[in-house]
Amino acid sequence: MAFPGTRTAVEWLAAAAPDPEACRWEWERSPLGVALLPAGVHWDLLITPGELGGAALGVLRRLPAPPGPVLAAPGAARLGFFVPAGTASRWIGTGVRGAGRGSWVAVPYPGRAAGGPRWLELPDGRGTLTDPALLELALHEAAARALGPL
Repeated sequence: MAFPGTRTAVEWLAAAAPDPEACRWEWERSPLGVALLPAGVHWDLLITPGELGGAALGVLRRLPAPPGPVLAAPGAARLGFFVPAGTASRWIGTGVRGAGRGSWVAVPYPGRAAGGPRWLELPDGRGTLTDPALLELALHEAAARALGPL
């Protein structure tokens, strides 16, 4: 069963591909339901360790504005936050990797899980991305909570 915004999310994601029709075809025929999409076109990805990223996502979900799309690697060992294109080249943060222009990301079909990467926050189809400044603050808060009281 597809979530209500599947069609617009698919269109938005496929628009980043060099050939959107080939992207849709790959989603339909890939055993894992994933297609490789280039980062740095409409979005970059900031990749965090799973536990830290999960805690930061919890912080972001409590804010009035929803976070942008978030992917989890199999086993949730890493999380990928979709942020504005160009962010990865400017990001300075320990333990956080960036995937920007020149990088390719395995992106699952929205709302479908088949054992590969999966969505923790689905794309809304309007292009909503996570604000990098809010993500940075959420990561700091998550890290401080993990340390506990001093």
